[in-house]
Amino acid sequence: MIQATGTLKLKTGSAAETARFGRHLADRLLAGDIVCFYGDLGSGKTTMIKGIADGLKVNPESVHSPTFTLLQVYEQGRLPLYHFDLYRIERPEELGDIGYDEFLFGQGVAVVEWSEKFGPLLPAERLEIHLTHQGEEARAITMKAVGQRYRKIVSAASKFGKAS
Repeated sequence: MIQATGTLKLKTGSAAETARFGRHLADRLLAGDIVCFYGDLGSGKTTMIKGIADGLKVNPESVHSPTFTLLQVYEQGRLPLYHFDLYRIERPEELGDIGYDEFLFGQGVAVVEWSEKFGPLLPAERLEIHLTHQGEEARAITMKAVGQRYRKIVSAASKFGKAS
């Protein structure tokens, strides 16, 4: 259900369906898009990112949560995929050491796990995806558009399940 605020809420019943939603979303992503993920450990963030990778023609089996490296770059797809995992950072300023802004605003799609750790560096325009457990494999997904470009993505994503 899409709301006037640019927010979409839906549920998936399995990890496979969560990944399929990621593939559906990838069809709508363009170079320079930033997707910020929120959710507890095991909530499906990496699963959905593997779906996005697959939709961008990046081998999803090569995608792993880059917890110890902060950033993993996959360049073999339709667009480069920049996969950030901020779980282990203590201060947002640590991102400056890896030149994060070159990737966030670069030629590919940036996906960021643990986006709440951005603090004041959180991009002004972004697509937010909040995942929560709804049982063993089911997930509640809330997408929120921050910026006009992302409202279009949320609107298109609302067709998930209807045409897939």
